[in-house]
Order: sequence, then structure tokens, then C-alpha cells
Amino acid sequence: MKIALRLPDHLSSTGTEFTDLGAIAEVALAAEAAGFDGVFASDHPVPGADIDRLGEHHTYDPFVALAYVAGVTSRLRLMSAMTILAYRNPFLTAKAVATLDVLSGGRVILGVGAGYMRDEFAALGVDFDERNELLDEALDVIRLAWGGKPMSYRGRHFHAPGNQALLVPAQKPHPPVWVGGNSRRAIRRAVHKADGWMPFPLTPSRAAMDSTAPMDGHADLAAGIGYARSYAAEAGCTRPLDVAYMPLPQEALVQPDPDRYLADARRLAGIGVSYFVTQLPMTKRSELLTAIAAFGDEVIPDVTEMPETTTPGSTDGD
Repeated sequence: MKIALRLPDHLSSTGTEFTDLGAIAEVALAAEAAGFDGVFASDHPVPGADIDRLGEHHTYDPFVALAYVAGVTSRLRLMSAMTILAYRNPFLTAKAVATLDVLSGGRVILGVGAGYMRDEFAALGVDFDERNELLDEALDVIRLAWGGKPMSYRGRHFHAPGNQALLVPAQKPHPPVWVGGNSRRAIRRAVHKADGWMPFPLTPSRAAMDSTAPMDGHADLAAGIGYARSYAAEAGCTRPLDVAYMPLPQEALVQPDPDRYLADARRLAGIGVSYFVTQLPMTKRSELLTAIAAFGDEVIPDVTEMPETTTPGSTDGD
């Protein structure tokens, strides 16, 4: 089981503790030294006025932040969680990710989602009701662009009559792509078009606001993984599908107790989670660095020794 740390990009609450020169580098280096497998950055280009009510936050640009991390580290996986592909032209996204993958030595994981913040879609001039169709088409376009060959593609939103993106990613056949979301549509998308699924816990009331399905506890998570396995079997997909669990801030994570964390991690590993993504206290930089070091001593060695339970997934596009 692998473990990743959220970068301190929660700009609405962290103030200048994590926005001065060198803060991200210091945190990333501490995470690498502690034994984390990767770090992740989230994506909110221009959120609406209701961002605090939704429990969301302002962020860095994920690709710029991860490029900075790539320059100061040598091993950490660089994860976007989650990039809203509907916000960006997929050809430009493909070039940004390929560039980051080449310059980092093949360390990128592209996490994507459909998005749910209507005000943000409106500000960016993107039709909220087409977000799923935009995401599906973008995934097809990005994979074609990463092939490095002339593309003949005509979709509903994008057209490439022989265009070519010569820069190709360092990872072969391409960087892993993880699809976020709790709905069965998101799970099917992950099986057919991606290399991983990123569910996240949501109560029914919050899930309604986020335009996705609830995931209210481990039973719901196990049911989602079970559906992924059965759907993959029906579709004839056999390649392992990573399951990256992204918990929202909870007491056990924000003020982590090693024993509670390890008990939860063991249960998640048994369910089928292969990549656990967490965040630690981000009020003060000194507290975060202390927590990272403690995780390296007390939690990470046991988590990384937990057996990985694989889930069948897609073989499309390889």
C-alpha cells in the first residue's frame, strides 16, 4: 500500500505560512525524507463566492506547483488530484503533463474529475451540463496526443485533422490516469479510460451538492470497489486498477493517532485500496513538518508493508 501527502495549497486558510518562497519545497523535501510515495495538488482556478460554504479552498495551479516540487525532489510521485479537464483544452493539458513527466523523470500521475462547482464553470465559460461529455472526450484526446503521432480526430468539441504533439511522456505507454468521483458512471469511466479510481467520502447531503454519489463509510467504499471488479469482469478488462482513497479532513487524519490510522489503513487495504492519500495539519508550517516526520517514524513503515489488493481494470488504449 502506498501513501501520498497533500501539498499545503489550502490558500484560503493557510495565510502566508505556505505561500512564501521555499515553503512548498520544504514540505516536499520533508515528505520525501519521511518516506511518502507522492504528493498531490488540487485544482480550483477561480472558485465562486460560496467556496467556504462548500468546504473548498483556493489553490495554486497544480502543474506549476508540481513542477516546482519536481525540481527539488528526486523520487516523489507528482499527483494532480483532481484536475478538472473540462476547464482546459485537452491538447494543452496533454502538453503540460508530458512536459512535467519528461522533466521529472517520469513521475506524474494525472488525476482527473468532472467537477461540480457551477460558479467556477460559469466563470471559465464552460457548460456545466456538458462536463461529463467534455471529460470523456478530453481523456481520448490526451491519450492520442501522448502517442506522438499525427492525429486524425473529430469529436463533438475538438478536431485534429492530422495535428501532432511531438513531445511524448517519459512513462510508457503514458502516465497513469486516475478518475475521481463516486458515481457508477465515474467507476465505469475509470475501468474503460483510466488506470485508477479515486473515490472520496461524502455524506448524502454533501454528495447532492457535489453532484455525485454519496460514500458514507467503508461499506460504501467496498461496494464501489466490488462494482468496479464486477463491471471490469463483464467488460473483459483484466489490468489492475489502482484505488486511491482521498479522505476529507477527519479527526483521525488532521490530528492523527498512529494506532487509529494504522487500523483504518489495514481495513482499507483489505477492501482494495492501493494508494492512500492524506493531509496533515496545515495551520503552521512547523506543525506540518513535525507531523510529516512523525508519520515517517510511526505510520509509513507499517502502511507500506501492507499487502496490496488489486482490482481488475481497463486494457484500452495500451
